[in-house]
Amino acid sequence: MDGLSTPQPVPAFEPSSEPAFAMLDDAVGQFGPRPAIDFLGRHWTYEQLGALTNRAAAGMQKLGVRQGVNVGLCLPNCPYSIIMYYAILKAGGTVVNFNPLYTLAEIESQARETDVSIMVSLDVALIQDKIGKLAASGVFKRVVICRMAAVLTPLKSLAFRLFKRKELGQVPDHAPYVTFERLISGPALPAPVAIDPTRHIAVLQFTGGTTGTPKAAQLTHANISVNVRQVLVALPETIPGEERMLAILPFFHVFAMTAAMNLALSIGAEIILLPRLDLKLLMRTIYHRRPTILPGVPTLFTAISNAAEASGKTDLRFIKFCVSGGAPLSAEVLDRFERISNCHILEGYGLSETSPVLTLNVPSATKRGSVGRALPGTTIEIRDPENPPILMPQGARGEICARGPQVMQGYYHQREAAQVFVEGAFRTGDIGYLDEEGYLFIVDRIKDIIICGGYNVYPRTIEEAAYQHPAVQDAIAIGVPDQYRGQAPKLFVTLRAGQQATGPEILEFLKERLNKIEMPRAVEVRETLPKTMVGKLSKKELVAEEAKLG
Repeated sequence: MDGLSTPQPVPAFEPSSEPAFAMLDDAVGQFGPRPAIDFLGRHWTYEQLGALTNRAAAGMQKLGVRQGVNVGLCLPNCPYSIIMYYAILKAGGTVVNFNPLYTLAEIESQARETDVSIMVSLDVALIQDKIGKLAASGVFKRVVICRMAAVLTPLKSLAFRLFKRKELGQVPDHAPYVTFERLISGPALPAPVAIDPTRHIAVLQFTGGTTGTPKAAQLTHANISVNVRQVLVALPETIPGEERMLAILPFFHVFAMTAAMNLALSIGAEIILLPRLDLKLLMRTIYHRRPTILPGVPTLFTAISNAAEASGKTDLRFIKFCVSGGAPLSAEVLDRFERISNCHILEGYGLSETSPVLTLNVPSATKRGSVGRALPGTTIEIRDPENPPILMPQGARGEICARGPQVMQGYYHQREAAQVFVEGAFRTGDIGYLDEEGYLFIVDRIKDIIICGGYNVYPRTIEEAAYQHPAVQDAIAIGVPDQYRGQAPKLFVTLRAGQQATGPEILEFLKERLNKIEMPRAVEVRETLPKTMVGKLSKKELVAEEAKLG
C-alpha cells in the first residue's frame, strides 16, 4: 500500500472506561471551590454546580428518566444548559440537543424522530411559545421549565421581571410542567446508574449527514469523553484550574458542546457564558474578563475583528489561542484576525458524527490552509468517492473517511448506517487530501448542504417552504459566498402562469416558514431554471454562475 493516503500511524488511544458525567464529578472533586460559571456577572463554583446537577438528576429520575429515555434540551447558553445536560446523563438518560431558533415544525419533527417526550425549556417566549404548543398537542408529556430571572444577579433579575415581561412565555402552573425549582427540591443525590461507556448512548446529535437530511447521530459516553481527552492531548498548553473559557457558541452545537463546555469542565476552567451574540456585550466581556481560550466559527472572528478595529482596542494577547470549527476558515479572515489581535486561531475539522473533532492544528505544529493532523487514536483516509474501497494516492483528492474512538455508533434507528461506513471507516461526505506530513486539507463538500456561519442549512427545506407560495412553480436554493457567514442561501424561482410575485414579497412570505439561519439572502425570480436532460431541476449551473459573479 505504498504511496496511499493513509497517514503515518498515530499513538493508540483507549476508549474511556468512565461515563461522560465523570468529567464533571472529577472537576468538582479537584476544583470544588474554584469558579465554574460566570453568567452575566453571577457566579457558581464547581461545588455549587455539582450539587445542583445531582439534585436535578435525582429530580429527573422521579420524572421517569432512566436508561433508554431520550430527553430534549432546548436552551440557549445559560447555567441550566450545563446543569441539565449532566443531570440527564447522571439520571441514566440520553440528551437530545435542539436549536431554540428552530421553527415549531422543525422541533416537532426532530422530537418525533428521536422519541423525545420530556423537554427542558426556558420561560422566554421565543422558546416556550413553541414548546407550549407542542406540549398542548401531546408531543411532550413532561416539560421542565427553567426561569431566566432565577439565574441572573439580583439587580438584573429585578430588571428582567419588570421590563422584559413581554419576552416571557406563558407557563401553566400544572402538569405537564415542572419548574426547575421543584425539580431540585427532592433528594440531594440521584440513584446510581450502571453505564457501559462504549455501548450506552449519551447524546443524540442532529446532523445533515451525507444526504442533507437531518439524522440523529448516536454518540456514546465514550465517544464524548474520549474526544475531550484527545483534544487535551493535542493542546498541552492548557493549565488545569487556571483557564477561562469564553462560551458564546451555543452548546446545542456539537462543536461548542465538546470544545467549550466539556473541554472547560475537564480542566476546571471558568466558563464565561453568553446567551447570544450581542457584539457590544461580547467585546465588553472579552476586555473585562480576559478569557484565555475562545472557540468560535469564522463569522465570530470576523465580528471581533470589526469591533476591535473600530474601537482601537486590538490587543487580545491574553487569549492563549482561539479554536475555529463549524465552517471553513478563509485565509482572509484568519490573517486579519491575527494581525489585529496578536492572537492565534487554530483550525480543526470534524462532524457531529465524530463527537466532533477529528483533526486539529496545534500551536507547535500549524500548517497554513490545513485543518491540522489527526488527533491521537484517529486515522484519516482519503478514498475514491466513486469506489470507496479504493484508497487514493498520497496528495490525491478524494472522500475524507475516518476511524477512531470518537466516531458514532450509527444513526438513531440505524437509518442509512451501512452507507456511511466503508470497511469500518466513517464517510464524511467531504472532499480533501493529505499531504506528506499527514496534514488534512479540505477541498469541497460532496452534497449540497449550505454551511452558514457554522450551521447546516438544507436547500430542500428552503425550497419546500417556497413551494407553499401560491405563485411559485419551481425553486432552487444554493449556497453563495458570503464574506461574513462563509455561505448564505440564495433562492431562485419561476412563477406559475398568470401569477405575479417579487423577490421581496417571497422573502416576506418565507419569514414565517423558515428560521433566521435558513432565510435566503435574496430571492431571484427568473423565466426559467436550468434542468437536466431528463427534466430535473439542476443546481450546478446556478452555482457556477454565482461563482463567476464572486
